[in-house]
Amino acid sequence: MMEKRVLIIAEAGVNHNGEIEKAFQLVDAAVDAGVDYVKFQTFKAETIVSPKAKKAAYQERNIGDGDDSQFNMLKKLELSDADHQQLMQYAKDKGIAFFSTAFDVDGVQYLNQLGLDRFKVPSGEITNYPYLRAIAQMGKPIILSTGMASLGEIEAALTVLTTFGAKLDNITVLHCNTEYPTPMEDVNLKAMHTIAVAFDVQVGYSDHTLGIEVPIAAVALGATVIEKHFTLDRNLPGPDHKASLEPQELKAMVQAIRNIEQAVAGSGRKVPSNSERKNIAVARKSVHLRRDMKAGETIREEDIIALRPGDGISSMDWEKIIGRALANNKEAFDKLNWNDLS
Repeated sequence: MMEKRVLIIAEAGVNHNGEIEKAFQLVDAAVDAGVDYVKFQTFKAETIVSPKAKKAAYQERNIGDGDDSQFNMLKKLELSDADHQQLMQYAKDKGIAFFSTAFDVDGVQYLNQLGLDRFKVPSGEITNYPYLRAIAQMGKPIILSTGMASLGEIEAALTVLTTFGAKLDNITVLHCNTEYPTPMEDVNLKAMHTIAVAFDVQVGYSDHTLGIEVPIAAVALGATVIEKHFTLDRNLPGPDHKASLEPQELKAMVQAIRNIEQAVAGSGRKVPSNSERKNIAVARKSVHLRRDMKAGETIREEDIIALRPGDGISSMDWEKIIGRALANNKEAFDKLNWNDLS
């Protein structure tokens, strides 16, 4: 399923901090930015993490509440069924597509019941066989994130997906780095091309760097899907705020992507564009006389000069003019046309 334009997913994730009003505000910000999807996360802490699991270093650093329990953190960030229903209706009313990522089979089935039109495999689930199988069986477009994955692990995930019914041309594989924020030296955008060539799939990029330049560059390099975290305020407490865009930055990213999208959409043929044709005569040079000359005089090299405008004899025909005679009287700085020569 080829996207006709770059699909931009604004990843609200858990940046609502468990507050439905903040989630509504995130939807508003995504609408204002002009993205295609606003995406949240669908999970129950009990079914995705052990009560003994510790937070990632970046989570502990970003939250700073002294509690190293990943379970406790996630429990505060769950969205209830009522929250999902309200968010979906709110997004619909605002004219933007609602999207969410599930983290277990129950979540996949729940999102399917809600009628989502595609599924997202987050990087952490790329090695989750029953999860991949469940998504494949839904028969909908799939976006596969590949943070922390090797090429072999991507191949294994694609094998599971296609074995259980997913079509390869219905899968978009996102290059990704699962560090928040991702250091620039670890972005490795060339890997996106490697994935495209290795598996003959559409590719995109899920970005965790600071700023907007890397996703823009990814579009220039062929990304068909861009996913980027955003927040209402980077100073809010929570695991992902620090590596997220604020609303105006998200809007700037979307505008830049749409510009780059047009810039790389040309035919590839190197010919004058419609917009620049009018400037050819203005910017180029044609052959002019250096001095007054009379009809019958023979033109020498020292008699001519290349000057703007370029709507006379092209200066590329320089050698063809030398030795020709003038057909009529001309003044200094007159441009030459072929009918001026005998």
